[in-house]
Amino acid sequence: MPIFALQSLAGGFLDEDLKHFNKEFDDWCVQFESMEDAQLVLDTLEKKDTIKIVEITPLSYPKYFFPKLQGIIHATREYNGKIVCVVEPQMGMSFRIAICDMVTKNVRLLKTRYKSAASVEGAFANLSFDL
Repeated sequence: MPIFALQSLAGGFLDEDLKHFNKEFDDWCVQFESMEDAQLVLDTLEKKDTIKIVEITPLSYPKYFFPKLQGIIHATREYNGKIVCVVEPQMGMSFRIAICDMVTKNVRLLKTRYKSAASVEGAFANLSFDL
């Protein structure tokens, strides 16, 4: 279920006008269902040597697959068939662990709030509860 996008070597994803790069991957960025489709478009662009094809998956870019997921995502991993993320809902707020269901696209934030990155990383690394 991955998608493919065109990314500048300097960062950013190619926009639908095929001239500008968005810092964030969003609905305005061109996306492809296969590497071959992306390559066909890349071959038509000027300065194609400064653009690469990237594969985007729920682990590499969970915000695209789960639009309800809000905040800064610090880490992701797959656990029991779900995508688990460390999220900072807003800059300076307590960290939370989000559980993202691939089938339903639901996002659930666990109730525990973590004051520091170190404390949430410990919980994240040792997930042993039933999600």
